Amino acid sequence: MFYQGVSSAGGPPSAGQNNQESCECPVCHLVCTDSAFLQEHVELHLEESRISEGRNLHDLELAQQIQNEEVKQQREVARREREDFQKLQRQYGLDGSGGYKQQSLKNMEKEVARGRMQPSEYHKRKADMMESLAFGTDDGRTRTSGITEVLGLYYRSETKDIKRVWLSMGVDHFHCSMGDKGWGCGYRNFQMLLSSLLRNSTYQDCLKDHRSVPCIPKIQSLIENSWKEGFDPQGASHFNGRLQGTKAWIGACEIYSLLTSLGLKCQIIDFHEPTGPSGTHPHLFDWVLNYYNSDKDNSAKVVCTSKPPIYLQHQGHSRTILGIEERKNKTFCLLIFDPACPSQDMHRIVKGVDDNSLRVIRRFVNGLKHKQYQVVAIDGVLSAEEKVARREASQLFTAQRIP
Repeated sequence: MFYQGVSSAGGPPSAGQNNQESCECPVCHLVCTDSAFLQEHVELHLEESRISEGRNLHDLELAQQIQNEEVKQQREVARREREDFQKLQRQYGLDGSGGYKQQSLKNMEKEVARGRMQPSEYHKRKADMMESLAFGTDDGRTRTSGITEVLGLYYRSETKDIKRVWLSMGVDHFHCSMGDKGWGCGYRNFQMLLSSLLRNSTYQDCLKDHRSVPCIPKIQSLIENSWKEGFDPQGASHFNGRLQGTKAWIGACEIYSLLTSLGLKCQIIDFHEPTGPSGTHPHLFDWVLNYYNSDKDNSAKVVCTSKPPIYLQHQGHSRTILGIEERKNKTFCLLIFDPACPSQDMHRIVKGVDDNSLRVIRRFVNGLKHKQYQVVAIDGVLSAEEKVARREASQLFTAQRIP
């Protein structure tokens, strides 16, 4: 185990060295003459080696444990991301569970099973729906007409609170049905816009192929066609270029692309932050007033304009603005059609307008407190050159921001 060596002089041991042999440590090469000391010295090396090996093993185990924890965390993050993505797909109707037709049939079958619909009514409504889908037209079941006309008559005689009021062209109300409940608000608001545009001779040429209000699957097809024309490629990519057969939500960008592809001149205005106390948006009310009050010389109390209604979007929902009240206390109130509002409430307005029935369409400044609003406003018809320019501009969507 030990190495025997020679004297430091390299010659034979002298008498002064008492013939003791020098020994060398095999680990650190320390030279000494005391074998017992050298034995203890070497054992210290061995002990140190065992401690070092144990420490290295512990470090390896710790590293492995840390790595396992990281892998576990990564898998957990990936699982949560998959669940969140699937939740978003379900929320926005992109989970492959079918579209308007499938949801209609499913919900009507539930109504029959619960005894709230007779089988004969189910078959009749199914046949009507299939005919509507075949022709691409809305079946009119959720449509209420005549509201703007009744409002005009009411405001002419109302003297208590209203100073002036501006109304859009006539517009019908459409509410969500069994086939689009929970996701169809954007499509229903487009139906409201189109119901007004079809009354206006200014837009007859560009709407000559759309003489009736389309059903939701047809609207989805029209938006897909706008993407194929080259409008809003980013939006098309988001939906993988497909809306038909899905319950996909649409918003201001899809409405803009569809209207522009039809040759209508429109713009998106982004009220990206509150401009009043308590998270209110007085700038939105000012903008709507200026939109409808374009004829400054008209001092009539009730101004029935030739303006189309306005598409209003906020997070999770959209509605349609059909007018604005100026009240004697110097405040303003928007008149809004909500697709979530059932036909019964709209019929009450048609049968007899009063403050109580108008609650469902009146929205004061304190009633609009979402963080952000966007509007899509129509103002004329595009020339062929303007349409091409708008299509190119939609490659990267920008909206006019207020403020």
